[in-house]
Amino acid sequence: MTSSKLILMSKDLKKICESKVFESFYKIYSKDLKRFLYYKFGDLNTAEDVMQDAFIKLWNNCKKVPYNKAKSFLFTVANNLFLNIKKHEKVIRKNQIHLVKSNSNETPDFLMEEKEFQLKLEKVINDLTSKQREVFLLSRIEKKKYREIAEMLEISIKAVEKRMHGVLLIMRKKIGKV
Repeated sequence: MTSSKLILMSKDLKKICESKVFESFYKIYSKDLKRFLYYKFGDLNTAEDVMQDAFIKLWNNCKKVPYNKAKSFLFTVANNLFLNIKKHEKVIRKNQIHLVKSNSNETPDFLMEEKEFQLKLEKVINDLTSKQREVFLLSRIEKKKYREIAEMLEISIKAVEKRMHGVLLIMRKKIGKV
């Protein structure tokens, strides 16, 4: 038998559950795994923590994992732990953004006045003629220039200006200074 076949056979006979074999396995692959995780996380402490967790999972599943599959198992577990951590961080960021949006520094009076103004504005916009509403929304909401609105509606720039002037007069009368 050739020496390479003997080495393969001896690897197959090794049991990762034997403490000496596991210790040897740890010494062989811990640096590679830590580098792999450091590359993914960009943080040495997190890489070391996840590396330890991956080796613990390997130890807890040592009866199910043959020696020749242990490296693959270890790196797969480490990668899955990385993905789970990143997914969790994404959820945390999403919730933090939501909390920041819901916790404003505005007083309840200001928030109530803002809501009342919004309702008045919506009512005035709904009461405008369709031509006035169209020009107003294109100008103030979609930020179109009068020239662009005129081209879109196939009317003159002067007509756009006149409709917008009429809208602003109505709004000043019904809401106040806009």
